Amino acid sequence: MMQMLAAGGMPLLTDHERKPDIDNPRGYYEWEPAKLLPKQPNRIDEAEGKAVKVISQLLLSLPRGRNYKLIFVERPLPEVLASQDEMLKHRGSAESVNHAVLTNAFREHMRQVVGWLEDREEIPLCRMGYRKILNDPLGSAETVRDFLRLNLNVEAMSRVLDASLYRTRRP
Repeated sequence: MMQMLAAGGMPLLTDHERKPDIDNPRGYYEWEPAKLLPKQPNRIDEAEGKAVKVISQLLLSLPRGRNYKLIFVERPLPEVLASQDEMLKHRGSAESVNHAVLTNAFREHMRQVVGWLEDREEIPLCRMGYRKILNDPLGSAETVRDFLRLNLNVEAMSRVLDASLYRTRRP
């Protein structure tokens, strides 16, 4: 999604700390200070007018009194777990993720996030399915453009997707 937004003309807040690698050859588009939001929630002010990647766990630390628009990309949990396993292997770790434990923890976490989103009615929300984005890049780009109410280049946004990078598909 961050690649799409950049291609469409949206300014991003990233720091390029985490370099591209075998697991994510185009990079991570992350902003390290996002990890500080639980203790320094006002750091989010640095993102004004820009797109910033914030993992679901850190959303709960977003302070009130700001104008957010949230694009929530959802990916099937079995694919997330398989991707995590691959990343651990590539980093030389022999440990495997306990899928049963993580599945239960993730489901509980998602219940918490959904409850938080319901309590934060002032935050406009656009839920995007990972597979839908890959299967319909132009339609997905149009949905994002319309949600953000920005004049983004949807053709450029749709061209940035590379389905060959979708390597951990699960039924």
